[in-house]
Parts: sequence; structure tokens; C-alpha cells
Amino acid sequence: MTASDETVAPELERLVDAFFDAVSFEPGSQPAYERIHDLFIDAGLLIRNVGAAAVPEICGIRQFIDSRQALVDSGELTRFHEAALAGTTEIFGNVAHRSSGYVKSGTSKGVPFGANGWISAQFVRTPQGWRMSSMAWDDEREGLRLPAQYR
Repeated sequence: MTASDETVAPELERLVDAFFDAVSFEPGSQPAYERIHDLFIDAGLLIRNVGAAAVPEICGIRQFIDSRQALVDSGELTRFHEAALAGTTEIFGNVAHRSSGYVKSGTSKGVPFGANGWISAQFVRTPQGWRMSSMAWDDEREGLRLPAQYR
């Protein structure tokens, strides 16, 4: 990691944390989904690839926000919290990658849930600064545990 990388890595961590903040909310409040636009390039992708069947849910920014907001508006999702655990960052010029563990919890249809998982975020440097270009994740499950370095 170069000296300039040492200043970039915290910025990339901040973007991931800002994403988690935007999707997190407590009962009676609303998530700040619209802030996600500021974190990604316009053509950014969010890829939920959870479960043994490996059928990815691939969304653009607007599709991701609208689908999640519909769950909140319908009263199905009443609480959600997600936060990063340990991670690693790699930077090469104008592109970067951050791998990290995460923990999430929430209430869906009145039933509490929680999980740990792994998230992969890719970044590009733009004239407006660093932005995410894509994010993909999977949750732990039977036979698939988060490696110790990401806990």
C-alpha cells in the first residue's frame, strides 16, 4: 500500500459504512435509501447472491431502492440494521476492492432475523471522487462460515 493508498482506504471504508447507514433503520423511522445514489456510479450494481441455490438478484441502484422501499412501505420490513466487521482493501491506481464481513439483523413480517456474511465492493475513482461500481454479498449458512479474518 502506498502513502496515497493510506488516505484512500479510509474513504472506501467510509463509503461502505455510509451504505450500511443508508439501509439501516429502527421501528417507526424510514431508511435513507436515496443516499445510496451518492455512493455509487450511475450504472452501479447491487448483487444479492444469498443461499445455496446461487440465484443472484442483480439490481441497478433505482431497482434496489424501490424494491427495499416497497418492503418498508408495506409494513413487511419494520427494522433493519447492517454493519461492517473486519475487512481488507486493495487499491491499484483508479480502481479498488474492499472485502469485509458484515452482521445484519431486522424484523420481517413480525419475525426477528439476523445473519453474518461477506460483502465484496468494487470502487472507481471518478471526477467527483471515489464511488462504488458494484457490491455483491452472501450470508453464512450451514456449511459456509465467514473466515476468521472477516469476523
